[in-house]
Amino acid sequence: MILDLDIGNTLTKWRLKDADSSEIRSRGAVWTREEWRPGSDIPDLDVVESVRISSVARRAVLEETVALLYRQVGHVHVARSTREALGVTNGYEEVERLGVDRWLGALAGYQLAGGCCAVDCGSAITIDFVLPGGRHLGGYILPGLRLMKESLKLGTHNVAIDPDSEAEELLVPGRRTVEAVNHGIYMAAVSAINRTYAEVCDIEGVALPLLMTGGDARVISRGLQVPHAVWPDMVYGGLEACFPLTAAERAGKMSGAPKVPAPVALEKIRAGLAFSMLL
Repeated sequence: MILDLDIGNTLTKWRLKDADSSEIRSRGAVWTREEWRPGSDIPDLDVVESVRISSVARRAVLEETVALLYRQVGHVHVARSTREALGVTNGYEEVERLGVDRWLGALAGYQLAGGCCAVDCGSAITIDFVLPGGRHLGGYILPGLRLMKESLKLGTHNVAIDPDSEAEELLVPGRRTVEAVNHGIYMAAVSAINRTYAEVCDIEGVALPLLMTGGDARVISRGLQVPHAVWPDMVYGGLEACFPLTAAERAGKMSGAPKVPAPVALEKIRAGLAFSMLL
């Protein structure tokens, strides 16, 4: 079995993948903590042959995890942001400052679509752009839905947005404080992604496929005006592309990869952007 770990600031997601069939056998998530305990925070390592890790947690958390794994697993692969990989050139001046989850998402999106806008809707919302040809432009970071709500300090942070809500419900004015907060932060997230996408496509003169991942991707996606696809395993896809361990991965197949959404014509993007500037 292959254990894939996506260690975030809040949650650590994991999955077990069959090394022979390339099928996902199980998956889960635990809170990212200061210390990890064998058999508590991660799956049974007795069946694991190799581990692949993406981590944006504190260095001590990663070091503790790697040390634990090396005691029980033969092969541990840790992803890091680099100047260039898989045909993509990192747009950051200090490449190590780019979160590895963003880098892996950009790599996975490029392998799938040959240029993309990669959006990760987690604790923070990150928006990264990779042009056809592999030039990573950099990106944008804004607070995620939970962080935006907590920043208001109105005592409503424990009332989450229902992930099954439709955009029509969340884009109308709220009639209670909790609704006003939820609808406001939803509007902020959706508007930021729509506007950022249009602005960058206009500046670069290219309409890019938009791919989304992260815990809030599905609910945020319902408010987007841009054709898009939700890819829950996008970061894992980047791990697979960087460290291919199965026959399917070596053939270029990434788990759960969606059909690439066809973007609207650049002229329509520019027309919509021009119209929004008049309002």
